[in-house]
Amino acid sequence: MDLTTQTLQQLQGRLRAKEITPTEIIEALAKRIEAVEPKIQALLDINLESALVAARAADVSLPLGGLPIAIKDVINTRGEPCTCGSQILKNYRAPYDATVIRKLKEAGAIPFTRTNMDEFAMGSSTENSSYHTTKNPWDTGRIPGGSSGGSAAAVAAREAIAALGSDTGGSIRQPAALCGCVGLKPSYGRVSRYGLVAFASSLDQIGPFAKSVGDCAMLLNAISGRDPMDSTSLDVPVPDFTASLAKDMKGVRLGVPKEYFIDGIAPEVRARVEEAMKHCQSLGAELVEISLPHTDYAVSVYYIIATAEASANLARFDGVRYGHRADAPKDLLDHYLRTRAEGFGPEVKRRIILGTYVLSSGYYDAYYLRAQKVRTLIRKDFSDAFQKVDAVICPTSPEPAFEIGDRTADPLRMYLADIFTIAANLAGICGISVPCGFAETGGKKLPVGLQFLAKELEEQKLLSIANAYETTTGWSKEVAPVG
Repeated sequence: MDLTTQTLQQLQGRLRAKEITPTEIIEALAKRIEAVEPKIQALLDINLESALVAARAADVSLPLGGLPIAIKDVINTRGEPCTCGSQILKNYRAPYDATVIRKLKEAGAIPFTRTNMDEFAMGSSTENSSYHTTKNPWDTGRIPGGSSGGSAAAVAAREAIAALGSDTGGSIRQPAALCGCVGLKPSYGRVSRYGLVAFASSLDQIGPFAKSVGDCAMLLNAISGRDPMDSTSLDVPVPDFTASLAKDMKGVRLGVPKEYFIDGIAPEVRARVEEAMKHCQSLGAELVEISLPHTDYAVSVYYIIATAEASANLARFDGVRYGHRADAPKDLLDHYLRTRAEGFGPEVKRRIILGTYVLSSGYYDAYYLRAQKVRTLIRKDFSDAFQKVDAVICPTSPEPAFEIGDRTADPLRMYLADIFTIAANLAGICGISVPCGFAETGGKKLPVGLQFLAKELEEQKLLSIANAYETTTGWSKEVAPVG
């Protein structure tokens, strides 16, 4: 039995039945990583010895006892690197655990491997990593999505059983769609951001990647909840998200936003999503056409708000307290200029410059303040829609994975890759991407993702709907051909 093909739920059952040990799972993953990592390059750090020590001491009676979880390299894990895919943090090691890491450990999980990412989570392809470009396990000439491309690729290539990522504008859902796994973005405030290196503080949210909706529910159980270290985390009950996963959609009303079915969607993506919608109807769902009238402004609003917050958040990387420091600076100004010029990559510099501009005197009202007002309208669009429907159904990405290098010279075209995911972050709602079939390109199958969106804090309903689709189709059981 190949343990790397198993889900968290399957492995949990075998661990508790004493058919396998946590050490055997780690060793199986290590062997798999050795075989496929040179082809995929999903990882930035592999601390096998530490994982084996934790595995030998694991208590399998705990909710995630003995189960290894890969961690996006933007989440602090004590004693481990946390580079954020950037040269400016090349030699940094985290002095503390993020709240989600503490919660995983308390649930018995073993953080194992650090996954590659777009630098400071700024990108849609994982080509902006300062270390290497991660490849898509379905076609190694194509991108895995981003910014959490390493987490998605690791799960799809079976280098990880499950993983954590972060989603600021689609960075969990889009790579999950392109790599053919499940990716969940919780509501803003559902999961603590303490220990997540901030990109855009009002948009960032940590969430899981897994091989199944049920596995995502398991991880959400562990990482959710109020945290006094994060003032934006919400003091709301955490239900057992695994307790009510349905297998049908009787009585469910799914909203179909007319603004999300537009020219520019790849024909095969549209076809797979429309087939998925018909399948939902066969499970008892009612499809209701809805309108999200401010959708056209979402990308523009996002790239004002996100870059403004990035400009403020990344000001802390000055080479004084931690991270890269320029050699032999002439004075303090030279130190700042050279440290940041050497440490940050082109995309991060681009966003800092744009964010600084929209916050500057004379432009704040014209850009940032206006963007916040439109954000309120986008949030109202969803609020109005959820009075009529239980969830929204739409594509996750307008196209399958594109070729490596295809968009690096065209940032605007790259930004449009997140056109169907950005609005959920602006509104603070929850969303999930599940596999719904394949597009054929160059004789290769490329995964297509189906996105469900639900009202803030209605993850239980969202997961139930997604589970009904997943368990009656089987697309999540398809295995990437790499290796």
